[in-house]
Amino acid sequence: MSIAVHPGDALTRRQRTVYVVILGALSALGPFTIDLYLPAFPALEADLNVPVTIIQLTLTGTTIGFALGQLLVGPWSDAVGRRLPLIVATAVHIAASFGAAMAPNVEVLGLFRVLQGVGAAAGGVIAIAMIRDLFAGHPLVRMLARMSLITTVAPVIAPVIGSQLLQIMNWRGIFWVLTAYGFVILLAVLLWIVETLPKSRRHDRGHTSIRQRYRSVLSDRVFVGVAIIGGMTFSGLFSYLSASPFLFQVVYAFSPQQYGLLFASNSIGLIIGIQTSARLIRRVPPQWILACSTVLLLVAALAIVVLDTHGAGLWGVLVPLWFFLLACGLGSPCIQVLALNNHGHEAATAASLLGAVNFGLAGLVSPIVGAFGVATAVPMGSVMACTAVVSIVVLWVVVRPRSVASITH
Repeated sequence: MSIAVHPGDALTRRQRTVYVVILGALSALGPFTIDLYLPAFPALEADLNVPVTIIQLTLTGTTIGFALGQLLVGPWSDAVGRRLPLIVATAVHIAASFGAAMAPNVEVLGLFRVLQGVGAAAGGVIAIAMIRDLFAGHPLVRMLARMSLITTVAPVIAPVIGSQLLQIMNWRGIFWVLTAYGFVILLAVLLWIVETLPKSRRHDRGHTSIRQRYRSVLSDRVFVGVAIIGGMTFSGLFSYLSASPFLFQVVYAFSPQQYGLLFASNSIGLIIGIQTSARLIRRVPPQWILACSTVLLLVAALAIVVLDTHGAGLWGVLVPLWFFLLACGLGSPCIQVLALNNHGHEAATAASLLGAVNFGLAGLVSPIVGAFGVATAVPMGSVMACTAVVSIVVLWVVVRPRSVASITH
């Protein structure tokens, strides 16, 4: 008869499924908030009478707000528990979504987009922290892989849904949908989310202050390295997300619905990558999977640049792009596992830093594509290649795969 070492070990398969669904919906709130309106970029440009670069800055503002919100929510959650920060932040998200739907100009829209990012930040951070509260070792790996499937695929399927919504509503309607999503999340939290962080663990000796929690996490060389790799990988993904509405709808004349189908096909690559990684981790240490995925990121990005430069056309972009997203999927669970495995006492702080680096770097890097224009895929592919190079260097210089301890049960 097995003994439950961690709280999650006592959960039935059905209970674990319920946790994945509810916490997955929480994690998806951020990506949906950021990406649901991507297909509406050309409509926003025309309706608000502003250039492409200004519209892309509303995306940057949301990602920066999301990063800052995570830095606030993570340590707060480790100090007071999971439910209260989640309720307050989700209420902020609802109010900001309402404001974005009513925005009279791009300046007001940008302000509410930042606040939306701040409010959505709690979902992903606290969902991951709750899983770390409940699980450790290989059960933690399995649960994080399932969550990674949601958090990685959500940014890609969000534009698919957004493109379909644009058939029945204008761009403001998308923000009304986000308002309703926030209400559903808030109701689910109030009805079904229980506190997973015991009071005794909120005041562990040596982990009581925000400064001490951050010091504990940031003194971990492996965490710092994989956080940078995660941020670079996400920046490459966001370069694609921010450039693709104009590249495919303007340069290649896709309709919003065709653009949505493109995202759906690419999400298959992400899903395959994540599911493959979740199975490989049982036999192969995550740092070695990450070593392979970062090389694949670089090869795929360089292929986009080379093929587009030599006039390969649409398929010269789509095929290597699919493999780039496959590589993103392969690396995502490994990054979360390596970052959180040694930080059970400050799980939310670690998750918040990981998310802040991801979205903060993505928010800073992705506008570079817009600055160089979207008349071809070369700027997008070049930024992707640069982020992959940084990931490879950091993996071998900072993380140092041979020095990483194995994952224990």
